Amino acid sequence: MARTIIEMNALSKSYGDVAAVDALNLRVEEGEVFGLLGPNGAGKTTTTLMLLGLTEPTAGKAAIEGIDCTRDPLRVKRVVGYLPDNMGFYQDMTGRENLRMIGRMNGLRGEFLEARIEELLKRMGMIEAADRRAGTYSKGMKQRLGIADILLKDPDVLILDEPTNGVDPEGIRELTHLIRELADKDGRTILISSHQLHQIQQICDRVGIFVRGKLVACGRIEELAEQIERENGYCFAVGAQPGGEKLKKEIEDVEGVEGVELEGEIAVVRAKEDVRAAVAKRLVKAGFSLTFLQKRGGDLDDIYARYFEKAGENDAVRRKSERRA
Repeated sequence: MARTIIEMNALSKSYGDVAAVDALNLRVEEGEVFGLLGPNGAGKTTTTLMLLGLTEPTAGKAAIEGIDCTRDPLRVKRVVGYLPDNMGFYQDMTGRENLRMIGRMNGLRGEFLEARIEELLKRMGMIEAADRRAGTYSKGMKQRLGIADILLKDPDVLILDEPTNGVDPEGIRELTHLIRELADKDGRTILISSHQLHQIQQICDRVGIFVRGKLVACGRIEELAEQIERENGYCFAVGAQPGGEKLKKEIEDVEGVEGVELEGEIAVVRAKEDVRAAVAKRLVKAGFSLTFLQKRGGDLDDIYARYFEKAGENDAVRRKSERRA
């Protein structure tokens, strides 16, 4: 059984009447990459600050490796490496010089520090750029240097705030591969706070969807997709020739189909269950030429949109109930 590394129990933070984080219950297991997802203002940064002991919760508790984040923030910082959205480096110093200075601030010295810097620069793919000024680095290179920075003290836990924000596609590919490797090969536990859904989908074991300070969904992406499917039915898109109204009418007669909407010439089908085989068979028999048949609702963008809408509906119901009271 996996060991719980990050634990939050009814963790809350309010600013006046505004609940930035509302009774958050969450556990992240050892070696897991967990994505905390939500728009700006959802409460992700406030949660991170409470985990780092940089702000006190209004109620509830947070612990990392059993260490109380509020009561013992210095011990927490010894086991956690934190990469903020904009990592600050001395622009006129080289990447190597920046790492050397940070290493000394963490009590590392001499040959051990130099060997550690060399090892991390190689792992980040930055040997060639190591002796260039940090001010010449791209955003992706700065993020890799930032990861090298937080790995100097060899932390068990990494908290990364928007690690792919502003990074070009090639840089994103390199970063996501590196983050996954830090969990799989090193066994580090990683919490990523982000709104970059596509990148997060590729590397996270589980995700939590954060809306208005509340965790509205949590689990593996395929589990969340199945839950959405149970609640909202099966959805897929059909492309065929001829398309349009003729295609729509043919699909509507298939048993199990609950509704068909057109997006241009493409038909978007809602059904009680997966009826793609039956639809394809009927269309081919009727003389249609199928161009594609694709399930919808299984990727993180669709899942996120559904839960975000659901949270909005629940919030509207709550406000209506409060007005009546």
